[in-house]
Amino acid sequence: MSQRQRDDMVLLAHIREQHRLSLQSYGRPRMTEELQELNLNVGHRRAGRLMRENGIKIIRTQKYKATTDSNHTFNIAPNLLDRDFYADAPNQKWAGDISYIWTREGWLYLAAILDLHSRRVIGWAASNRMKRDLAIRALDMAVALRQPSKGCIHHTERGSQYCSHDDQKRLSKHGFKVSMSGKGNCYDNSMVETFFKSLLGIMLRITLSGKD
Repeated sequence: MSQRQRDDMVLLAHIREQHRLSLQSYGRPRMTEELQELNLNVGHRRAGRLMRENGIKIIRTQKYKATTDSNHTFNIAPNLLDRDFYADAPNQKWAGDISYIWTREGWLYLAAILDLHSRRVIGWAASNRMKRDLAIRALDMAVALRQPSKGCIHHTERGSQYCSHDDQKRLSKHGFKVSMSGKGNCYDNSMVETFFKSLLGIMLRITLSGKD
């Protein structure tokens, strides 16, 4: 594999992540701007080529809503957080999500939980496959570290990993107030989205600094 091909794989990983974070709404111009904000040396043609070759296309809002989280029948919790990301003490509000990043070993799925008071990661779990217990493992780490009192808000997206009976049972056991983002609205969990975006930038710098 040539250096150009390796660089394309790194760029593609970031394009896929930005595509997800934007709810599949970024076309070539906006995608290029987002990549350049991450200090990626990429132009419109290269970004467009990678999107075209990998079937990454704009999906309008109405089409996106038709498929968002429609493949599970678990209960959806109300949005208790309601975009109020301020917490004046630890263990009042936690937020979590799952993302994926490209590494030299291949794709890595990462579940993380942040305490919104400090904006620090307090629990995480990683796997090379999207395992069903990924969210639970991150939660178990956070609970073991913090041992929060009952009533802490646990806010996430409404994906099946967070709506599953096993995950909800775990949250109930520890006395969490369960909160979930509105349908198809990435801004309801923007603190965790921002964390993943920053992490991707760090991973990119590490990858590029280690080129052969």
